Amino acid sequence: MEIELTYKTNEHRRLCIKKDLIELSQWIDTLSNINVELGYLILIEKQLLKENSIDVDLHNFRRKNTLLMGMLCRYEQELKTEYEYGKIEYNVTRAKEHEKKRDINVEFIQEFMQLKKRIYTKLCKYQRK
Repeated sequence: MEIELTYKTNEHRRLCIKKDLIELSQWIDTLSNINVELGYLILIEKQLLKENSIDVDLHNFRRKNTLLMGMLCRYEQELKTEYEYGKIEYNVTRAKEHEKKRDINVEFIQEFMQLKKRIYTKLCKYQRK
């Protein structure tokens, strides 16, 4: 009976970690796409807007994106190691840790949306002549 319970607990732990890994992969893909978009926005700023404050914000945001990507990649390695070799139960503490990372990611994406809105607002003021 105890072996069966241990097996079920281990399978539940692995299933939860797998779910976290899938979600994490989506976050990393999104950050990768944001990095590409930042490259285009930097070009737009240099060629059209030529506004120093936006240039600084874009470069700071790219730096922040890189740091967040690094943090999430380290987290991904931790989860993969735990998935393969770990024995620690998937509990509320671990779930809260994952939720914290989700909140950081969501906040970052919201900041990016605000920055894009600011740039698009500036672009809307331009007219073809």
